[in-house]
Amino acid sequence: MNCIIIDDDAAARLIVQQMCKNNKLNVQEEFSSAIEAIKYLNSFEVDLIFLDIHMPTFSGFDFIRSLKNPPKIILTTSDKEFALKAFEYDCIVDYLLKPITIDRFKKSLEKLLKPVNDKKSSTNIKDTNIKENANYIYVNVEKRLVKIDIPKILLVEAKGDYINIKTEKKNYIVHSTLKKIEEKLPSKLFLRIHRSFIINTTEIIDIEDNTVLIQKHVIPISRSNKPELIRRLNLL
Repeated sequence: MNCIIIDDDAAARLIVQQMCKNNKLNVQEEFSSAIEAIKYLNSFEVDLIFLDIHMPTFSGFDFIRSLKNPPKIILTTSDKEFALKAFEYDCIVDYLLKPITIDRFKKSLEKLLKPVNDKKSSTNIKDTNIKENANYIYVNVEKRLVKIDIPKILLVEAKGDYINIKTEKKNYIVHSTLKKIEEKLPSKLFLRIHRSFIINTTEIIDIEDNTVLIQKHVIPISRSNKPELIRRLNLL
């Protein structure tokens, strides 16, 4: 597998380069600047990018947005606060916190290869990250099964290979898809109003143009889903 490393810290690049070598990854190039990496990618293809988030003038997220068809990306950073934002990008495989350990690096590579294996068995294996009952579901969060009361779910948002289940008091990031949780939620309460959002229709405060307000959350409504939402409402 061919990869490049983008990090303004020379020591950090050296550590990732050595870990790549030990795991039989071919590091084609390394860059201290995201701009230089973009120039390289205009001429060469890679399978994977190890990308630092914080860099002068041009951040890691700026870099991702500049690519039309980004390859798989593993973020490397010392900052925890951007983990949720990372889920917005389908190309991001994992979020490695510095200092990077050997075991954590290997887990990232396992995540990178996992989709290939999942596709082969997807027709035979049900999603094990969401288990349902009449009034609640259990979700797999960091190797713990967490119980969530279904009526207390405000909305569910797609975040790449993950979903964010939002309740009044807490958010739960789960490795699953919007389609899979949609099958678990009662259709009388929940409706998919956008390719990235399912909402609890009983929690709607108001609707304005093409958005819905649920508590403090403003959620977009797609044109194709709006007629069904209007039909569901108890209008005077």
